[in-house]
Amino acid sequence: MKELYKEERPYEKCVKYGAGALSDGELLAVVMRTGTLGENACQLAGRILSLPGYEGLKGLNRIALERLMEVRGVGQVKAVQLKCVAELAARMARAEAAQRLAFDTPETIADYFMEDLRYAEQEQLHVLFLNTRNKLLKEKLMFKGTVNASLISPREIFMEALTCHAVRLVLVHNHPSGDPAPSPEDVRMTHRIYKTGEMLGIQLLDHIIIGDHCYSSFRERGILSEEN
Repeated sequence: MKELYKEERPYEKCVKYGAGALSDGELLAVVMRTGTLGENACQLAGRILSLPGYEGLKGLNRIALERLMEVRGVGQVKAVQLKCVAELAARMARAEAAQRLAFDTPETIADYFMEDLRYAEQEQLHVLFLNTRNKLLKEKLMFKGTVNASLISPREIFMEALTCHAVRLVLVHNHPSGDPAPSPEDVRMTHRIYKTGEMLGIQLLDHIIIGDHCYSSFRERGILSEEN
């Protein structure tokens, strides 16, 4: 950033006016610290934020590390820095939202996960561990890949539930196809976890499947009551 006039440098601007005065590109420039040949850090940040299909800060969450490293001027170190900043921001936003929400309706749960999961290229199974008031005690990614009933271990899920003293669970996973309709494998996996919970006194409240701007709830469809 040495090629910028001092008063224009994001670092100095942050010191003088606070981080809130910086643009998205300037914030990224501070994180990266340096640009590349013939291009300062702000210009490089602007190019990153304009990548086709990954525009804006949200694009940093969706873009793969390998794809980010293909950008001229972005090596492994910068790519890791940017991915970690994006993940940190996402976790902070989720943590803040979790404090305000009671996870007692499918729509609320779907809204909480929608922006993160609807772009995911692989299936992910998240479990929400709740207390008696449906407040979030813990959220954990339990599986990534093809969500198959034979690969999901109820034991791991309930060991985690017992550790954090949860009394209720909600399963959330995504369909990269964009269609949230439950598959036979989804139903079998949910049935196994529900039955295990019954034996342990830990209730499975719902299984939410996230699609593209849409969701499917086992509870709303009546699948939980039908299967169990």
